[in-house]
Amino acid sequence: MDNSFFSSHLQSILSQVLFKLLDNPSPSGTGETPKLTWIYPTKKESGKSSVAGGGSFDELIEKISAKYDVDAALVKAVIKAESNFNPKAVSSAGAQGLMQLMPSTAAGLGVMDAFDPEQNVDGGVRFLRDLLKRYSGSVELALAAYNAGPGAVDRYGGIPPYQETQTYVNRVVGYMKSSREWSA
Repeated sequence: MDNSFFSSHLQSILSQVLFKLLDNPSPSGTGETPKLTWIYPTKKESGKSSVAGGGSFDELIEKISAKYDVDAALVKAVIKAESNFNPKAVSSAGAQGLMQLMPSTAAGLGVMDAFDPEQNVDGGVRFLRDLLKRYSGSVELALAAYNAGPGAVDRYGGIPPYQETQTYVNRVVGYMKSSREWSA
């Protein structure tokens, strides 16, 4: 792969984020983190790139979390752990988008474009909701299943003894508890 492409792409993204932060500085003395709006085109209309909805990830997460009755702090924590709010993220295993949906999972959830923030979060939150129902509201078991798969959680009767999964569950729970300190 051409590393210069990734370097220039990363530089472009960082520049966009910096300009967004400069345009929306923290209110003086409040310590609030500015909310970043989507900087990635997610929808094409009449040949022009535009941002679907034009809102922030916070707004999108709140809307979809409410729609499926899933704690928005949990959704934000999963997104932070999975992609650090990068809608174009791709894992080495092939998971895609904000909530890092595997292509087969995305297809099963009806997600046509895993890089579209709204579709990705909608599918990811539905999947998370189903896991929470499956594990009687246990956030830890739902997170373990989100990371390692429901089969592994069922097979072990709890959080699998995989270091990656145990670390993931602890990280997401930690993010959830401190989610008031950062914003999507």
